[in-house]
Amino acid sequence: MVPASLDRTANVASHLAQARVRWVSAAGMEDHAWTDLERLLARPDGFVWIDLAECDEAAAERLGDRFGFHGLALRDVLDRSHLPKIHAYPDHLFVILHAPEAAEAGHVHLVELDQFIGPNYLITTHGPLSEGVSIQTALRETNYVFGKISAGRLQAATPFELSYAIVAAVAHRQGAYLSALASKVAGLETTVRAGDERDPERLLEAMFLLRHELLTLRTMAAQSGEVYQRMSALTRMIPSEAPPLIADLVNRFERVTHAADGEKDFMQGVIDFYQARTSTRMNIAMERLALIAAIVLPVTAIASVYGMNLIVGQRTDVVQLVVVLGFMALVTAGLSIVTAALSSPGRIAARSPAQSARPRATRCRSSAHARGRESASVSPIVACRGSPGFVSF
Repeated sequence: MVPASLDRTANVASHLAQARVRWVSAAGMEDHAWTDLERLLARPDGFVWIDLAECDEAAAERLGDRFGFHGLALRDVLDRSHLPKIHAYPDHLFVILHAPEAAEAGHVHLVELDQFIGPNYLITTHGPLSEGVSIQTALRETNYVFGKISAGRLQAATPFELSYAIVAAVAHRQGAYLSALASKVAGLETTVRAGDERDPERLLEAMFLLRHELLTLRTMAAQSGEVYQRMSALTRMIPSEAPPLIADLVNRFERVTHAADGEKDFMQGVIDFYQARTSTRMNIAMERLALIAAIVLPVTAIASVYGMNLIVGQRTDVVQLVVVLGFMALVTAGLSIVTAALSSPGRIAARSPAQSARPRATRCRSSAHARGRESASVSPIVACRGSPGFVSF
């Protein structure tokens, strides 16, 4: 039986052996083993990039011992984080971001990317992966940047510049995902305008799922931008080359956020149009059914009277017939009176005073707009403060 301490050491060695240790300098990029780390960190002509695909507790503890990372930051590396975040320490920054990955039934995977950005090192780890997300998917951005540096199309002089390139790839991935969603929005809009009603339930579900994807992506981009807006305020803890790079990343995430907002609003407009058209068709169908009922009702009434066998030639019981017809007329009149009372405007206003106040606000806004530009800055609530049911504030 293998002792627990030896097994734990073997696991650490296995994970760290799989870590890709690279030396980045003006001459390019070189691959090294984990055992070369101490020698590389002592060199002044470049920095170390460690890309760790999987990280367990033992490997996280080894990283913490070597680089002095805070225990809470290491816990964030091991646990799945649903929110982007930043923690600033005296000698390094810890950042968590997410990239989107499409899944089935409108679900969006949050592919986590954790970064420790130090003065002479950058450590990237890829948080716990959701079921269905491969290691290759998680490493997409880091592999992309590695390929650009290896091909000589990118040169990073500092760890923060390398981090910027990776995060820019994350923002690009969000934008590409948004482009794919926008194509789906256009397809659904075409289907709705064409009036395809073969499977309305599935069509409505597809629109709501697509809106959910847009909302998820929008939230992801907005929160990522907020992380770098917060980083821009940490002027004493970021390197001198960071401010313009941070500003560019904020702009990238804001563009994705605003574009996602536009697509989400457009998708909501398509949903509203589809539901309004469906509701209108149902109302028309109900009106037709009511018309048919009104036409058939007299025939039904006559048939029902004769069907009760009250009129049978010479044996007709006139008294019984009059009583039955009078009772039917009384019930009909009573139901008509009750229906008219329930649908009267006065009862509707008494039942819902808040709803009766809305048209007043609309009329006040319309009159204020008609008076010209000088009334445009007046709040509708303040302009209508004399109307019952409104409060000025």
